[in-house]
Amino acid sequence: MAASDEPPSAPTPLSLELHEHTPSLSAMRRWISDAFGDLSEDVVEDAQLTVTELVSNAYDHGRHPRQLRLLRIEASRCLRIEVDDASPDMPTLGRSRLSDTRGRGLIIVNKIAEQWGVLPHSVGKTVWAELLCD
Repeated sequence: MAASDEPPSAPTPLSLELHEHTPSLSAMRRWISDAFGDLSEDVVEDAQLTVTELVSNAYDHGRHPRQLRLLRIEASRCLRIEVDDASPDMPTLGRSRLSDTRGRGLIIVNKIAEQWGVLPHSVGKTVWAELLCD
């Protein structure tokens, strides 16, 4: 393979290890804002909300170890958010009810994200969502 035929190197994701105790969600939102301040305010706010929901789900329903990754994919002009946890349990899209304060996380992600899904692993899973950066 000639040097010019080499595939482009994959972008390096921003990564955050999520420890035993729930992190400060406001600090996480600031981290996203600082990292992606060149994107529109709407995209940054959607990313903040998506990260909040996916990380909260990983703490509520997942197991340690947990990790958050943010990856900007220039080819598809999107921001990919990935949250790993060690639980084999697959997430389910809840039902929104006016009287409930829980069960809406993936409903929100489903509405915001261009697409989302789950990658099962031999131990645990990755829940991911992609947001358009336009």
